[in-house]
Amino acid sequence: MSERDTTPPVEEHGTDPHRHHRPCRPADAREAVEHAVTACAGLHDAATCDAGALSDAVLVASELTTNAILHGGGVTDFRVDVVGPRVRPGVRLSVCDRSHDLPVAVPPTDDRGRRRLGGRGWPIVCRLSQEVRVADLPSGGKCITVVVPLS
Repeated sequence: MSERDTTPPVEEHGTDPHRHHRPCRPADAREAVEHAVTACAGLHDAATCDAGALSDAVLVASELTTNAILHGGGVTDFRVDVVGPRVRPGVRLSVCDRSHDLPVAVPPTDDRGRRRLGGRGWPIVCRLSQEVRVADLPSGGKCITVVVPLS
């Protein structure tokens, strides 16, 4: 993808003293996605995004951030940008954490047939994303990068 097909990334490293350096909560991640998509919508020739697609992107950001907090030792980096604004637009999210463990889907019931709480986030992320990549980081931990379609 060429540089002109990508909007500048929205990172939580701004100069606003009220902003965190990275989303510490799922709500921060949701806000960052909404901000990135809104900023892209104001660009010339940018593709429009329907409410359902934006909702999917916000849900994926929330799930990835929650999983990093619950299972990965916390969020170590977060990036969001809108890619391909003219053709097949999408939101690219990268969430890094401290764990090398790969995400897994957990069956909804345990060995005794009792319903489990949780375990549905990763399948949701995979279902709503058109691309999913998990990479080990040289400094330790992993980075999950996904692209959620906006059309």
